Amino acid sequence: MEHSRINTNLLAILSCLLWSSAFAGVKIGLQYTTPLQFAGTRFFISGLLVLPLALRINPSYFRIIRENMKMILLIALLQTFLQYALFYTGINLIPGAVAAIVIGSQPFFIALVAHFIMPGDRMLLNRTIIILFGIVGVVLVSLGRDPGTATGRVALLGILLLVGINILSGFTNVLIAREKGMIPPLVISSASMIIGGAALFLFSLPLEGLNMAPKPQPYYLSLTWLSVLSAVAISLWTMLLKRPENKVSDLNFWKFLIPLFGAILSWVLLPGEHPEPLSLAGMVIIASSLVVLNLVPRKNHPIIKEKA
Repeated sequence: MEHSRINTNLLAILSCLLWSSAFAGVKIGLQYTTPLQFAGTRFFISGLLVLPLALRINPSYFRIIRENMKMILLIALLQTFLQYALFYTGINLIPGAVAAIVIGSQPFFIALVAHFIMPGDRMLLNRTIIILFGIVGVVLVSLGRDPGTATGRVALLGILLLVGINILSGFTNVLIAREKGMIPPLVISSASMIIGGAALFLFSLPLEGLNMAPKPQPYYLSLTWLSVLSAVAISLWTMLLKRPENKVSDLNFWKFLIPLFGAILSWVLLPGEHPEPLSLAGMVIIASSLVVLNLVPRKNHPIIKEKA
C-alpha cells in the first residue's frame, strides 16, 4: 500500500510538472497560428503518439471503443474539445503567468464537484473554508489587470473562460474515476485526444480558416513539446484516476505545483511577461491554500451529511 501511494504521488507530480510547462509553450505557438486550429493539431498528434502503446497493451482496442463509444465521445467532448477550446481562447486574452495561476485553482473546483457527485469523496468544513481563501486568490489574480479598462475587461473574460475549464475538469475527472474497469486508461486517453483533436480542428475551419502558411522553428518546437507532454500527462492522469484507492479531490491537490512552475516559466521564457503585485498575492494565497488543504486531516464533519 505504501509503495502504491509513493508511486501515485510521483506520477502525479510528474504530470503536474509537465502541465506547468504548457502555458509558455501555448503562448509561443499562438504567435504563429490560430487558437482552435493549434489546439486541434496538438491533441490529434498527442492521441496518435499514445495509439501504438495502447494497441500493443490492448489488442482489442477498436472493439473496446465500439462497445464504449458513448463514454469515449463524452470524455472527448468534455476533456479535449470543450476544455481546450476554452483554454486556447482564454489564454490568448491574458498573460501566461496569470493563466497558470487561475488554472492552478482547479483542485478547489474539482473538490466541490466531487463532493456533490462522487460517492465517498465528501468536502469537509475546514477544507471548504480553505477553498474560499483560494477563490479570493483567483479574484486577486483577476484584479491584477484593471477591470475598468478595455484591456481589463478582455483579461477578465479570459479568466472567466479558464474558470469554466476548472468546472469542466471536475466533471471529467469524476466521470473517469467512476468508470473504474470498463475502458483501459490508454484507450481512453488516445481515443479521446484523437477524436477531440480532430473535432477541434474541423470546428476551427469555418471560424479561423485553414492556416497552411509556413511556420518558423519556434512554432514546431512548441507543437512538438505540447503534443508529447499531453500524451504523457493525460495518459498518466487517466491511469491514476482509475485506481480505486485514489480519491478525485486528493489526487488533484497535487496540482498546486502547476501555478508555481507555470508562472515562473512564463516570466522567464516569454517577452513582456512579468510579475504584478496582485497576481503575486493571488498566487501566494492559491498555492498556500492548496498546500494547507493537502495537509488538513479528513477527521472532520462534512458540509452535507451522507444520508443513512
